Amino acid sequence: MRNSIHEVRLNCGITMPVMGFGTFSFENDRETTEKAIHMALKMGYRHFDTARIYGSEPAVGNALTEAILDRTVEREDIFVTSKLWGSDHHNPVSALQKTLQKMSMEYVDMYLVHWPVKLKPWVSYAIPKEEDFEELDMESTWAGMEKCLDMGLCRCIGVSNFSSKKIQGLLDFASVPPAVNQVEMHPMWRQSKLRETCADDKIHVSAYSPLGAPGNAWGSTAVVDNPIIQSIALKHKATPAQVALKWGLWKGSSVIVKSFNQHRMKDNMGSFDLKLDDQDFLQIDKLEEWKIMRGEFLVNETTSPYRKIQDLWDGEI
Repeated sequence: MRNSIHEVRLNCGITMPVMGFGTFSFENDRETTEKAIHMALKMGYRHFDTARIYGSEPAVGNALTEAILDRTVEREDIFVTSKLWGSDHHNPVSALQKTLQKMSMEYVDMYLVHWPVKLKPWVSYAIPKEEDFEELDMESTWAGMEKCLDMGLCRCIGVSNFSSKKIQGLLDFASVPPAVNQVEMHPMWRQSKLRETCADDKIHVSAYSPLGAPGNAWGSTAVVDNPIIQSIALKHKATPAQVALKWGLWKGSSVIVKSFNQHRMKDNMGSFDLKLDDQDFLQIDKLEEWKIMRGEFLVNETTSPYRKIQDLWDGEI
């Protein structure tokens, strides 16, 4: 059974485990990913995060199906998130059906719009070329997402990498509000304005790169190497990763952690038991802010709807 203390109730009425297991890796080795998921299930992880563009959907689906068949878990006890890539904005229903086919699943629990960017239908790679962009019509994209929900292909819909302004714009026409906004968030990118905007509309903020993505090529060790984070960890006989995760959880967010290393996977789960004090939170709130995933690959001066990096984040950078 899932531990209800470690869950959050979303505006769509369902509950989501607050510790998510991320499955993006540059190698995207199917066997390694499947092994990590089986290990994660044994450790108590119940929320698994994937996306079409990660290429990890088949591995996630296969590992979870095996675990369900051998009665390790029931389908109702796990929470699966996947994401709509920019080239699928034309037809979210068909995209999600393909995802479900790859995963051998009847539904995902959460389906997110990965970025507020629309690409040509054939763009199946992560870094778009100049000629790959199309004009974003979020209203028709969102209508497609709502249709996925109506058809029972997912239990909840949401967004990712949306600024406060883009959330407000979406709410102007959405019949169903997004349940989640999954964004970069960690002690050095605290998202206070966005968290406030989302809280006003009961949209849950989910944190990706809650440790600053130290294991990714585009990531950084700046968060876990920060002397303040390290001194707080030392004070509580914890690890810097546990401090960073506890900070995110304390702020009311869920955290999507990504490590296939057994020791670190266990370590991340240990953040639930850590207690930080007011002094710790005050110190973290004084840290200099620095966004790591800036999305520069979606900005250009000719074809992208975002000519400058400020346009993508609406000044929240």
